[in-house]
Amino acid sequence: METTIAKRKNPVQQTDFLPLEGTDYVEFYVGNAKQAAHFYKTAFGFQSLAYAGPETGVKDKASYAIRQNKLTFVLTTPLKKDSAIAEHIHKHGDGVKALALRVDDAYDAWHQTTNRGAISYMRPEVLHDEDGEVAVSGIETYGDTVHLFIERKNYNGAFMPGYKKWETEYNPTDTGLQYVDHCVGNVGWNQMNKWVKFYEDVMGFRNILSFDDEDISTEYSALMSKVMSNGNGYVKFPINEPAEGKKKSQVEEYLEFYNGEGVQHVALATNNIVETVMDLQQRGVEFLKVPSTYYDDLIDRVGKIDEDIEPLKELGILVDRDDEGYLLQIFTKPVEDRPTLFFEIIQRKGAKSFGKGNFKALFEAIEREQGLRGNL
Repeated sequence: METTIAKRKNPVQQTDFLPLEGTDYVEFYVGNAKQAAHFYKTAFGFQSLAYAGPETGVKDKASYAIRQNKLTFVLTTPLKKDSAIAEHIHKHGDGVKALALRVDDAYDAWHQTTNRGAISYMRPEVLHDEDGEVAVSGIETYGDTVHLFIERKNYNGAFMPGYKKWETEYNPTDTGLQYVDHCVGNVGWNQMNKWVKFYEDVMGFRNILSFDDEDISTEYSALMSKVMSNGNGYVKFPINEPAEGKKKSQVEEYLEFYNGEGVQHVALATNNIVETVMDLQQRGVEFLKVPSTYYDDLIDRVGKIDEDIEPLKELGILVDRDDEGYLLQIFTKPVEDRPTLFFEIIQRKGAKSFGKGNFKALFEAIEREQGLRGNL
């Protein structure tokens, strides 16, 4: 693999100065990437895609890329103790390092964002192999999380230069997961508006929804949240911060165990949430459950829906409606022993919102889990 610095002059100015084509991949730093890849294949239905490590000329880490429809995860583990990856895992446990965003021009994306105040994480580089080239750049964001800009229009390989196609006999069937709907970040006390301004000023996002501690509260705890979206709506980043409550909120618990700010959950879209969740449960994925009384007045609250109530009730799937339609959603328990990272499964039937009507029931379910851990 050859690495060169990308040199492009006079980037074309556009109305949207940072046009994004969606989420290219999500990279997790984990203690054992081989085992993590097996978990996500077995439990969530991903397929083997590509591998990078000593066998491909990468000496300090091993990475496994896995894919399901338009959804790509990369699991990366350090091979040496004295590395930034090892330090990240020691501090945070397994967690999201990079939210990689697809762009038409990785140099221009870096140029536009750093000129607007972003701290550079990776200067533009062009990675080459026999299948073409991928341009990559990146900026820092909250905590140790980064955004990578990926330009792959001139690449025909399995994933990226430096990776080889990873073929395995074991490839479980998929579970119907389609793409990343949104990624939620948890930030510290009084930090939400700072990062809202960052996404507005640096990346050209806009605040499309806001929730205060009246919207997101229970008897014991509260949080505040603002949803940031890029111009075409392909990339959405809700940002949470704690709010004052009688007891410790879920965001405070996350910040304590993650040792800082980071990605709280990744929402994965499906076209049939009932079938997807049934499959995930059968594969051992554990979900938060709300009391069965949540469903007693569901139709009165959300109106007519296409789905039968009983399967939703049995599986614990939540429903909410906005002016444009409705959505169905459910949340996993944390996927590791630290109460940090989890996943949301979501199906949108026209709704553009994020389930405000479910907040109370959902957060009470989270608090029940916190109580079991002794962290409420």
